[in-house]
Amino acid sequence: MKTSDYDYHLPPELIAQQPPPIRGGSRMMVVRAGFGVVADGTVGDLPRWIRSGDRLVVNNTKVLPARVYGSWQDTGGRVELLFLEPSGTDTWDAMYHASRSAREGRIISLDADGSSLCVVTCLPFGRIRVRWQGTGSMDSALDRFGVMPVPPYIQRKADDPATDLLDRERYQTVFARHTGAIAAPTAGLHFSKELLGQLGRDGVGMSEITLHVGPGTFKPVKVEDVDQHTMEAERYEISPETAEAIRRTRQAGGRIVAVGSTTVRTLETVALEHGGVLPASGRSTLFIRPPFEFRVVGAMLTNFHLPRSTLLMMVSALAGHDCIMAAYAEAIRKSYRFYSYGDCMLILGDTFAT
Repeated sequence: MKTSDYDYHLPPELIAQQPPPIRGGSRMMVVRAGFGVVADGTVGDLPRWIRSGDRLVVNNTKVLPARVYGSWQDTGGRVELLFLEPSGTDTWDAMYHASRSAREGRIISLDADGSSLCVVTCLPFGRIRVRWQGTGSMDSALDRFGVMPVPPYIQRKADDPATDLLDRERYQTVFARHTGAIAAPTAGLHFSKELLGQLGRDGVGMSEITLHVGPGTFKPVKVEDVDQHTMEAERYEISPETAEAIRRTRQAGGRIVAVGSTTVRTLETVALEHGGVLPASGRSTLFIRPPFEFRVVGAMLTNFHLPRSTLLMMVSALAGHDCIMAAYAEAIRKSYRFYSYGDCMLILGDTFAT
C-alpha cells in the first residue's frame, strides 16, 4: 500500500491538549476487526469486553524528563535538547535544535551556577553526544533541568512550571517502573489503579514488558511506498515471569490483550524472532503494517494516531485498512479526542470472540 492510503483530515480542535480531568475518564470506541465499530463508551467499560482468563499486557517503561533548554556558552544562542539514551558514564546521546550548529568542545550552559554540557561528538541525523559537567549525576541533572517531552502537537510554553508538574504526573502510566522512554506508551495512560484492581478481581491477569519508546515510534513516513520505510531500533525486554504467564494464558484458551503499540511491537518481535514469547531482550525494528500475521496479540487498546504514521499502519494490520479508516471517520464525526492525551480505541481481532 501507499503512504497516502493512510491519510485523513483531522480538525485541529480534536487534538487533545490536556489529559482528561480524571485518569481513566476517556471515551473508548470498540472496533471488531474486519467489521467496524460495535460500541461507544468509556475506558471504564473494559471489564465488559475482557473476560476472566484473558491477560492484559502493559509496557512499564517510565518517561524521562528528557527535554532540556540551555544556551551556547560562547554566543548565548538558545539550544533545545531531547535526550535519547545514555552512551557511557554521564554521557548521553541527544537530538538538538539550535540556530547554530554544534561542534566538538562547545559548551551548553544550563544554569547560572555553572552547570553545563560539553559536546563530545557530533552524530548523524541532528544528534550529538554530550557529557554532563556539574554536581551530581546526569540522571539528577535531567530531573532538575528537564521537562516532560510531550509531543509538539501538545502546545506548551518553554517555562511553565504548573504545566510541567501536570505532565510529570499525567504523561506517565500508573505502572511506570523502568526509566528510559522519551515518550509515554499513551494507551497505558488510561488505566487507573482502580480499573486495574477491578480487572484483577474479574479474573483478568496482568503482565508487564518493557519497551523504551524512542524517536523511531514517531519517525514520519517520508516515502510513498510503505515498504521502503525503515523503523529505528527501540530497546525492549520480556522477563521470564511474563513469558511464562503468556504461555499459560494461551494454553488455557485465554486471550492476550496488548495495551498500546509498543507492547504489540515487543510481543510480536519476540514471537517472530524466537518462534514464541520467550524471555528476551534486544532492540526491535519491526514495522507492522498490512499484511501481517499476528502470532500473539488478539486485541489491543490504542489511542487515535496521526495520519500517514506507522502507528496507524499497525492498527490497520490488526483491524483491516478499510475498517480503521471508516472508524477514524466516525470518531471525527463523534468528536473523539485524538493523540497522546486523547481518547482510545479497543480493537478486537478477528479471532477475539465475545
